Amino acid sequence: MSIELSRRDFIGTCSAAACSVSLGMAEASVFHPGGGYSGTLCLFSKPLPGMGWQRLAQAAKSVGFGGIDLTVRRGGHVQPERATEDLPKAVEAIREQGLDVPMITTEVTSADDPAAGAILSTAAKLSIPFFKPGYYQYKMINVRRELESAASQFRGLVGLGKQYGIQAGYHNHEEYIGAPVWDMASVIDMLDSKWAGFYFDARHAVAEGGVGGWKIAVNLVMPRLKMVAAKDFLWQKTETGWAASNCPLGEGMVDWKYFVNALAAGGFQGPISLHLEYDVAGETAAARENNIVAALQRDLQFLKTRLREGYGAIAGER
Repeated sequence: MSIELSRRDFIGTCSAAACSVSLGMAEASVFHPGGGYSGTLCLFSKPLPGMGWQRLAQAAKSVGFGGIDLTVRRGGHVQPERATEDLPKAVEAIREQGLDVPMITTEVTSADDPAAGAILSTAAKLSIPFFKPGYYQYKMINVRRELESAASQFRGLVGLGKQYGIQAGYHNHEEYIGAPVWDMASVIDMLDSKWAGFYFDARHAVAEGGVGGWKIAVNLVMPRLKMVAAKDFLWQKTETGWAASNCPLGEGMVDWKYFVNALAAGGFQGPISLHLEYDVAGETAAARENNIVAALQRDLQFLKTRLREGYGAIAGER
């Protein structure tokens, strides 16, 4: 028997070794890039709709956030039709408190949307680097055609963003196009990486990807990762079947050690947007608001602990 390796076998062996090293780096808390994590930890503004821009920024700053992921959509902190007038005012109020606005969350899905140009051009003028588009749905009639329709709209939206100078991060959300990541990856891979990438959500990736599929998704998005969403969930059995239930960070299914180590190993330094999607009670509106802020502080401290473990440090902290 010949002991010589064929070229194909040699490449396969090297690839397997590389994968093993990559996975080992993600599993172990030993890879600390110089300077630690230097991106912006953002409060996703959705859970505090009753707060004005200044009070929102003050609350975020008081618990340790460095920025705001601002909702610019119906029911959000800036209404889409008033983006030209109100987005600059909102950003000014936030920046006056010493916080940044590195990203906005929108519901625009097409360059033909009358609000798209106003939102993206205004955000770009304010030096906001990233935006999250809205969602595309599978109708489950012909998923190939439905994906291509979504791809066409997204390509147009990315083109509009490029025209104004703002980058799109596609959010993987369960039940929507892009939930398994592979479908939209085939679209995003064909676009300019400067203007189109991923806004990765480990919570939804775990819900869609189970034990190992979500780790494949992490690896897939890493070279074009723009932003990260931080949230958690667990499966609960109800009278109508199993359901995904949102919960505080660290109490659910997301393997935060693996995920943050993978981010560190991949050199990710973009904004991380902390979401609060689980229910928080309160006897009055004011009490509930206070309880939400307390829950955000708890989740933020959990996230910071994981980041220090994975990256070695959070830049700017003493």
